[in-house]
Amino acid sequence: MAVFTEVSRSQAAGLMRKLGLGELTSLKGCAGGIENTNYFVTTERDGQTLEHVLTLFERLSAEQLPFYLHLMKHLAGKGIPVPDPAADARGHILHTLKGKPAAVVNKLSGTSQLAPQPVHCAAVGTMLARMHLAGLDYERHQPNLRGLTWWNETVPVVLPHLGPAQAQLIAAELAYQNHIAASPAYAALPRGPVHADLFRDNVMFEGETLTGFFDFYFAGHDSLVFDIAVSMNDWCIDLPTGAHHPARARALLQAYETVRPLGVAERELLPAMLRAGALRFWVSRLWDWHLPREASMLKPHDPTHFERVLRERALHPLTANALCQEPITP
Repeated sequence: MAVFTEVSRSQAAGLMRKLGLGELTSLKGCAGGIENTNYFVTTERDGQTLEHVLTLFERLSAEQLPFYLHLMKHLAGKGIPVPDPAADARGHILHTLKGKPAAVVNKLSGTSQLAPQPVHCAAVGTMLARMHLAGLDYERHQPNLRGLTWWNETVPVVLPHLGPAQAQLIAAELAYQNHIAASPAYAALPRGPVHADLFRDNVMFEGETLTGFFDFYFAGHDSLVFDIAVSMNDWCIDLPTGAHHPARARALLQAYETVRPLGVAERELLPAMLRAGALRFWVSRLWDWHLPREASMLKPHDPTHFERVLRERALHPLTANALCQEPITP
């Protein structure tokens, strides 16, 4: 949520009025994140204070964006707590501001739970399964733009910036993931729209109650178990070491399966998808770290974190069956 494009109060106010969201009272740039320009916006309408998030898209094109925005609209219509894009008088939810594609969504209540306990992970697992089922009849289709094709394109770009041990690890893992993607088990994986970035800072809680998922701008059509793995690689690890946290992992996975049980191929490939999720974010963080863009509030994430996670996942593979046998202890 960095600020790459400066938006004035008058420009934001004009868009709020166009969308029927009332009169602007506050505009504040959002720190954190690295993809888009984001502002928190407050308006007054009919005596009520309304809170929104204004996003200007810096990398995604106007052709790509309808997939994300209509996915959120689709999920919100099915009762999944996600940001709901605001429409203009003609029903359009993709807008233009400062020559960039833009969207305005309602700001979710609550705060991010950055030190999750098993109860929080269970809530994430339950809602993730509900989201996957709700998205199965979503008619638009767009591949995961940060999937295997992108890894194959981007690893050669970041390789010159790596030491020998890192280069060996990333090349070996990429070869392994290409091998997995060519397997019959991978072809059998259930697929649908996935969030693909469901980290702790993209989920809101009020106490132990989950109030919403947000930041769907890495979403795409991919295997559902990959989405589970990406989530587990953040919610269910020890952040300083990247090591697996059994209690949180079991809570998330068991809660997920109460809503949508995993299939045979998903259970078989969960360890590979945990590695795939770690590779995906190691590659993207390397790219952002070594090939940064200018932004007024930009701080790239440390890429070595997901290098540690990948090494842990490769050295200590775990299966869905084994995971369900682990005791739930803090």
